Amino acid sequence: MLDKGAVGAESSWAGGGILSPLCPWDYPEQVTRLTELGRKRYADSMGELYESSGIDPEFETGGMLVLPPFDLHVAMKWCETHQVECVEQHGGLFLPEVAHVRNPRLVQALRKRVEMLGGRILEGCEALGFEVRSGKISRLMASGGALQADQYIVTAGAWSKQVLGEYALNLEIKPIRGQMLLFKFDAPPIKHILLQDGMYLIPRRDGHLLVGSTLEDVGFDKQVTEEAKLSLWQHAQILLPALRDMRPVRHWSGLRPGSPGNVPVMCRHPHLENLYINSGHFRYGVTMAPASADIMLNLLEGWQQPFDISEYRLI
Repeated sequence: MLDKGAVGAESSWAGGGILSPLCPWDYPEQVTRLTELGRKRYADSMGELYESSGIDPEFETGGMLVLPPFDLHVAMKWCETHQVECVEQHGGLFLPEVAHVRNPRLVQALRKRVEMLGGRILEGCEALGFEVRSGKISRLMASGGALQADQYIVTAGAWSKQVLGEYALNLEIKPIRGQMLLFKFDAPPIKHILLQDGMYLIPRRDGHLLVGSTLEDVGFDKQVTEEAKLSLWQHAQILLPALRDMRPVRHWSGLRPGSPGNVPVMCRHPHLENLYINSGHFRYGVTMAPASADIMLNLLEGWQQPFDISEYRLI
């Protein structure tokens, strides 16, 4: 595994770790079928990951309360159709099955598990281009020297188009900046995720509270802004008035791999038979990760897929 920087230090680290679309009824089936499969895989695997790695990813099923404005009738109909539990509560809709993880701890646990299984991780190693012969990649040119493998997967998030270069074809992935705030309480100030109009509050076990997130089309600019800080803080105070007397302990940003409709590309490259793409998961890369990994493994091994994956092809 190659990473230009530190492994898992970009959007995988920066996100909030909500294991669900914010309002799943607003997304196409191509998105929700992946997030639902991902949610189930998390529920089944986090205990094992903790036990094997010794690092607790802090998987919590505390639920999420979605507050107006949203179409309650559409939301409840979607939940009924998809057999998702929901309860009207406080003028909003409570989804008790929604879970979340603590991203930095999840990344640490996964890294340790990969290394325990014999995986090799090369950090500070930038992919520079492919050497192609007879419709196949023969070598990957990298800053640390040329590398060879039977199969290659580009899963470079917001940078995937740049890594693919002339082989990106019509891939529509671009960076979308998201800024987050972190507050610290003595104990968790809320028991579940609060969501209103695209902004969320996520409680952590140790009293930390995440507030996010912006959606900014500003290219590869990761700078944080006072404007975003103030906007997030002011909106958060409406949901949790205790924040008026506090200041953020941290403010950061990450670059999501933005894609049309939030639908990722997961497929074999149409022109290079040993190249695969797994990118463009936009806001839900962590949520979709276990499902995406299953799909890629099935592609590599020629195994049956859990559903039709033709809608995730690069055409």
